[in-house]
Amino acid sequence: MDRSRRAVAPLRWTGKSTRQLAAALQTQGHQVAYRTVARLLQQRAYSLQAPRTVRESGPHPEREAQFDYLNAQVTAALAAGQPVVSVDAQKKELVGPDKNGGQEGPPPGQPERVNVYDFVEKQGGTAMPSGSYDAGRNAGWVHVGQDHDTAQCAIASLRRWWPSVGRQASPQAERLLICADGGGSNGTRVRLRTVALPALADETGLPITVGHLPPGTSKWNKSEHRRFAHSSLNWRGRPLISHEVIVALIGATTTRTGLTVQAVRDSGSYPTKIKVSADELAAVHLTPHAFHGAWNYTISPAVTAA
Repeated sequence: MDRSRRAVAPLRWTGKSTRQLAAALQTQGHQVAYRTVARLLQQRAYSLQAPRTVRESGPHPEREAQFDYLNAQVTAALAAGQPVVSVDAQKKELVGPDKNGGQEGPPPGQPERVNVYDFVEKQGGTAMPSGSYDAGRNAGWVHVGQDHDTAQCAIASLRRWWPSVGRQASPQAERLLICADGGGSNGTRVRLRTVALPALADETGLPITVGHLPPGTSKWNKSEHRRFAHSSLNWRGRPLISHEVIVALIGATTTRTGLTVQAVRDSGSYPTKIKVSADELAAVHLTPHAFHGAWNYTISPAVTAA
């Protein structure tokens, strides 16, 4: 094939087997066996490869500036001994005797027996792990819900984290910094999140500053690659037969760098499609920052904690 035809050839990569490639070549008059095809492909360093999720949408013009601003906020807060948490939600998991990706090491010939088909069973349902990563303490907090991943669910996780862990870890805290994604239940345009945050501010008695990651950069969230990445490895190959099993597996997560994770079950109900009026939004004590106030803002408590 000449260079001009090769440049516009529609088939550059293929998932065909070596037998299928050999058969196609034979129909074109080439006498070749599938083993020869395999050897030729190997000599030319061809191999089967899976797609890699590395491409992002076009960067926001202020992406780098937002990262610099957020990094400065985190650095200053940690230097002052103030709590800094990154929040995120993991993908929904089926609960029941279903196949789970990965492998573990049971005795030879004794693999876990799981369902052939994955369906949401009435007894098991689904699990929604979400929570926070404390950057100053290298510690994770996960609550395993069974309903929907909504803004109320995300804030409920923090409202349970503060009295259980946050207050004891930071008894002298004067403010709280939250790093969140730009989309999903923690997104910048989620009104329900904005009107749910004051309850957290009131219960902690702390001004809460929120800094969102720029659009299209959720994979850079520390909560995802510092916490969820390791907890997912901890349950690979194991059927998630109950919410209690999921909580136990997440809570057993540790790393060589000292990461610890505390996990709890959340049986609360978080309905979807809740409408937030303009009046409800205006009642929030929210102060946007001078730099990109839609991504960076502080919510003040209406009451002072005792």
